[in-house]
Amino acid sequence: MKKVFFIIVFLVFSAPAQNKTFKPEGTGYEFTILKWLDALPPEDQRRTNTCWSFSGLSFLESEIMRTGKAKNIRLSKMFIVRHTYPMKAANYLRMHGKTNLAEGGGFPDVLEVIKKYGIVPESAYPGFTDSVFLKSHRELEAAIQHLLKPVAESEGPIPFDFYIKAVEQLCDLYLGKVPESFEFEGKRFTPKQFAEYLGIKPENYVLLTSFTHHPANTSFVLEVPDNWLWARAYNLSLDDFRKTMRLAIENNFTFAWAADVSEKTFLYKHGLALWPQNPLPPDELIKKPVPQKPVSPQERQKEFDNYTTQDDHGMHIIGTAVDQNKNFYYVVKNSWGGKHNNCEGYFYASEEYVLMKTTSIMLHKDALPAEIRKKLNL
Repeated sequence: MKKVFFIIVFLVFSAPAQNKTFKPEGTGYEFTILKWLDALPPEDQRRTNTCWSFSGLSFLESEIMRTGKAKNIRLSKMFIVRHTYPMKAANYLRMHGKTNLAEGGGFPDVLEVIKKYGIVPESAYPGFTDSVFLKSHRELEAAIQHLLKPVAESEGPIPFDFYIKAVEQLCDLYLGKVPESFEFEGKRFTPKQFAEYLGIKPENYVLLTSFTHHPANTSFVLEVPDNWLWARAYNLSLDDFRKTMRLAIENNFTFAWAADVSEKTFLYKHGLALWPQNPLPPDELIKKPVPQKPVSPQERQKEFDNYTTQDDHGMHIIGTAVDQNKNFYYVVKNSWGGKHNNCEGYFYASEEYVLMKTTSIMLHKDALPAEIRKKLNL
């Protein structure tokens, strides 16, 4: 069994594998891959709450491959994190402590850092050492909060620049100093020059969502705690949201995916995320494909408003598949390593699960269908 399993894993996970089949071990599911787009293998964020940086950069790595700029370039997740903390700290002080100051973030943070500071490859700035990695982010977050909380709650005046500098020094202590320049394939780059070299243009990417508490085809500041940057998302009807995601993959565009993963039907160990029509225990759900529950805009809104759907986790959707009953799924690349589930760090999310539990997605403007782009005036 193990030999056969590893042969299948090579066929499915080592390259785009359209029309190949895969059976997650221990389940009764058999998936036929419709699309498997270029993406580097999953990484492990370990005990850091920086999924947004891992998934956001995984998406951009695929974009670099899609545009033919380069192949197999790992971008530095910690470069993004290192620059984000002082930006969060400045916002926290200006808001007198009435905003989020934690490890969590969003895809717009990745774009904002690249816009301001550029990007570097992983090799130029790994951002941690093995001896402190498992605990460093928790300690770093606590140190920054301990430093800034009393200041933010004071009546002032405060030495604002002093405290931002102190946060930068803490980041340097835990994550290392960011290089001013580095060598890559025999050439020397600054971070901004490297972003230009890779063709990454933050203005080409948009955040999309679908809720009823704001008008369709308008933009609004997405009300989730980690949106400290107050990034605006374009609000699509649910039908347009579904169409955009389907056509993006069909037209060879991957997208970054922010969603709730707290449901009992998020069966990551088994490589499944389901939204079943009838409640069933997990051990029944994995036996064979079951009908998925249709999603309505009203139900989706209700779950967002009552905190059942929260902005839990950032991932990267890289393909599509169908099970043996022709139910439609998205292929998701996760950042929890390859040892924690039966699909080498990937999983299959039913379209209904994605529609119900998504808080937002990020993709290239060119992935938008023409009529939807026109509705958004993009």
